[in-house]
Amino acid sequence: MVELSEADAARALLRWYAEMGVDEAVAHAPADLYAWAREPDAPPRIETPRAAPAAEYAAPETGVSSDEAIKAAEEAARACATFEALDAAVRAFDGCPLKAGAKNTVFTDGVPGADLLVIGEAPGRDEDAIGKPFVGRAGQLLDRMLAAIGRSRTDNALISNVIFWRPPGNRTPAALETAVCRPFVERLIELTAPKAVLIAGGAPLQALLGVTGIMRARGVWRERGAATAICAVWASRAASGARLRRRAGRACRPCRPTTRLSCCASRPASASPGRIFSRSSGG
Repeated sequence: MVELSEADAARALLRWYAEMGVDEAVAHAPADLYAWAREPDAPPRIETPRAAPAAEYAAPETGVSSDEAIKAAEEAARACATFEALDAAVRAFDGCPLKAGAKNTVFTDGVPGADLLVIGEAPGRDEDAIGKPFVGRAGQLLDRMLAAIGRSRTDNALISNVIFWRPPGNRTPAALETAVCRPFVERLIELTAPKAVLIAGGAPLQALLGVTGIMRARGVWRERGAATAICAVWASRAASGARLRRRAGRACRPCRPTTRLSCCASRPASASPGRIFSRSSGG
């Protein structure tokens, strides 16, 4: 065994410290952390104050319970015999907590009684400012899609949402908010009696049909109440990519103007009247 002088041993120890990552001397002797905790006159530990978490949005109280608000919406919608009465009832309804934070009630835009009814999710910033549905970027895309099949909101289409007031930060509507507005949406379908309802987005798809997975549901015709057929399309997200825009455009093709009650949905001669079958969703 090689004998090292005290100086050589110290140098070897320093090299080992450096290799282990110890590159700074803070004291002549090691510190006993447990002894620090036992010292009675030790200075109090100063904790760095944490930033307060962002407060979650709390819907303003409407003064009624959820069940009461839904029941009030059902009674108000049921009492409407015309589209004009329904429009006035929606604007006068105060049971949805979103109304307190919105600038405008966004109900419909277009031609009441048109063969095609488009139902989206909820108003955004642009819709809330103007008071009409689908006027932002997704709305501009929707107008081009409708024009491609010979339709427009000024001539032969009606547009609405499952929520009539803008959610804070454009968040997804809560289940309660959707449930409160749903009676008005269902009454809208009954009064306007469209031949086809085009669902634009996952939230209205789940709200009206109880179905999740917009891409799987896209292009499938379904029966829903007074409407003869319902077609699903990812209109809001289609604004973000060319591939989705192509898919959304193909989803609108069955809604071209037609004299057939099923709006171009294929069905065999043996099918019962009013029954709509699924169509391949395509690529």
